[in-house]
Amino acid sequence: MNMRLKTPLLTRREFLQSASAGCAVLAAPFLSRRVFAGWDSVADILSHIRLPVFPKRDFDIMAYGAASGGSQDCTDALRRAIAACSEAGGGRVVVPAGDFLTGAVHLRSNINLYISDGATLRFSPDPSHYLPAVYTRWEGVECLNYSPFLYAFEQENIAITGSGTLDGQADKEHWWPWTGSPFFGGSREKPNQMKARVRLFGMGEDDIPVSERVFGEGSCLRPSFVQFYRCRNVLIAGVTVRNSPMWQIHPVLCSSVTVRGVKANSHGPNNDGCNPESCRDVLIEDCMFDTGDDCIAIKSGRNRDGRRIGVPSENIIVRNCRMKDGHGGVTIGSEASGGVRNVFAENCSMDSPNLDRALRLKTNSVRGGFIENIFMRNVTVGQVADAVLRIDLFYEEGDAGQFPPVVRNIEMHHVTSQKSKYALYLRGYKRAPLRNIRLSHCSFSNVAYADVIDNVEGLVFE
Repeated sequence: MNMRLKTPLLTRREFLQSASAGCAVLAAPFLSRRVFAGWDSVADILSHIRLPVFPKRDFDIMAYGAASGGSQDCTDALRRAIAACSEAGGGRVVVPAGDFLTGAVHLRSNINLYISDGATLRFSPDPSHYLPAVYTRWEGVECLNYSPFLYAFEQENIAITGSGTLDGQADKEHWWPWTGSPFFGGSREKPNQMKARVRLFGMGEDDIPVSERVFGEGSCLRPSFVQFYRCRNVLIAGVTVRNSPMWQIHPVLCSSVTVRGVKANSHGPNNDGCNPESCRDVLIEDCMFDTGDDCIAIKSGRNRDGRRIGVPSENIIVRNCRMKDGHGGVTIGSEASGGVRNVFAENCSMDSPNLDRALRLKTNSVRGGFIENIFMRNVTVGQVADAVLRIDLFYEEGDAGQFPPVVRNIEMHHVTSQKSKYALYLRGYKRAPLRNIRLSHCSFSNVAYADVIDNVEGLVFE
């Protein structure tokens, strides 16, 4: 019998106090662990993913002072509509057809933010509109930083739905130059994230309390577009996301998450499409990804800070998605220090000379953690620029740490590719080989180079 523990969510104060003390705070959904049975586990995972349900009442933002046209700041109107909806017990906050400008939007429990057909919610390019700083995770390390554009903290039964558009307005003049990359309008002479990034990662290694890791103004650490943090019963459906400052859809420490019918179309730096991080019971289906980084990247925290929290991403289903440009179609890592297990990808199509890999696992012995039980089947690849399957433990720092990762039980079934540089690129360590990799009924055509296979135990072809 499967049992799930149910306990109240911590208050924000309780969570901050625990994090400041350096304690790992685990959300209730992570306290139990279910039996794993390969593809037969999919039905069980789906049974634990619950769609949010909302009262049938609408709160049109124009009734709270919003004006279409894209020039008037509608942030306060949105906040008033959200507050009224919450006080009434929940419902839909409706963005009608038109062009609306806003700053940070913070959702509450039992609210569905509905972006109507013909509506564009356009987010201000002014960084000050995303202050004060909020509790977040930046490249796998917890801190206080600019608010994500659409954000929720410790809420449940929340959604963003509709067929409208979320436009982050990021470009080579706004947000993207903070990388310091000339390709995205940046340089070492302009304000950039380099020093703040090093300082944040150092704080994570030194166990500095999260309450003291204060960034935001002057740091140039770009926020994610949509981030739900420690939430349950989450739905993101139908919307188009474009021009993101960084990661597009980024649930963290969430359970029961559905991302359905989303179009993620953003080609900026680190513009991953959907990055569930330390999440459990996640369904990503019927989506289209055309991205400047990984289409889907499953993560669980970076280095010591990821191990401090110690919550894996697990029980994740990806199906019926289309991947165009991106570094990887389905990627795991590189921030996977809390571990990743039980990932199922099926019935997807991938095809672009600008898509590098179909299935990609990237980590190293500085990251540590485990990646296990990763399954892909019935996936059609037109072409990828690199490898159909790439598992590389020499990502970034390589074998320079004391935490050799465990990578095992990887399976591809009925995966076909028409063109690639490699079919397989597999590199483990002598002290930590890749284990139990199985390919069955796969066909890889027009492969330019021989497979790279180093330190792999239990590689099986059927």
